[in-house]
Amino acid sequence: MMRTKISLFDICNNIFLLLIALICTYPFLYIFFLSISDGRSIASGDVVFFPKNPNFEAYQYILTNSSLGIFRGLLNSGIYTAVGTVVALLLTYMTAYVLSRKQIKGRFLIMSLFVFTWVFEAGIIPAYIVLNKLGFVDNWLVMIIPNAINVQFLIITKTFLDGLPTELEEAAKIDGANDFQVMSRVFLPISKPILATIGVFYAVFIWNQYLMPLIYLQNPNLQTIQVMLKRLVISSGDSNTAFRTIIQDGIMLNPGNLKAAAIFVAMVPIVLIYPFVQKYFKKGILIGSVK
Repeated sequence: MMRTKISLFDICNNIFLLLIALICTYPFLYIFFLSISDGRSIASGDVVFFPKNPNFEAYQYILTNSSLGIFRGLLNSGIYTAVGTVVALLLTYMTAYVLSRKQIKGRFLIMSLFVFTWVFEAGIIPAYIVLNKLGFVDNWLVMIIPNAINVQFLIITKTFLDGLPTELEEAAKIDGANDFQVMSRVFLPISKPILATIGVFYAVFIWNQYLMPLIYLQNPNLQTIQVMLKRLVISSGDSNTAFRTIIQDGIMLNPGNLKAAAIFVAMVPIVLIYPFVQKYFKKGILIGSVK
């Protein structure tokens, strides 16, 4: 049996990467430790590397207290992310497929127009005037339609489709398939890596949207978890703060507990997507970087 020799470089490299991983992970762990620690320990500064007197009362409080709006914000963000990602993937892939077909006339001009709008953005005020005229203000579709096609992801998807052999299309058409069947039954199944990759990017982008819902969604019932967090966490220095020191089931909860729990609740749902697309993600990233 062949034994693998471990060099000094491998040991140092692994230690270095482990330290980098710990440095990157620690902020998330610290927020989690704060959220489950006793309020007295947080006030005395005892929570650094481990939670003190762990409990989940802060999560119970913020999720069951309807006046905070955390649950409504999570539900809204979840709907916008799910619907927005599906719509964006559908439109991006179909547009990229059409632009990758060499028999389509004027595809270079169309692609140039996409790139032009990507490089030269109109700005917030012209965009607001246009979207207001179109009826998108206080309309949940503002989280779906205006960002349905990201030009950067369109270019990556088109480049991926450009690299696939044209013989696949010719063979399918000889068998009697039309253009839609060629796209949906031949090219779509072999495009899973790129779809998974840009799907994650779209989902994270929509979930983390802050400026757009802040500007266009004035109705509190339509606002996202990010806007709710801003109101609850960043504005908590006001005298009307929603987070106060309370005693629940004999456990002290202070604003530090509640802020950390709210931040962690807003972060976890989108992180849970990654394990389901991990097997495609690495390949998709390589495709995008190489192209």
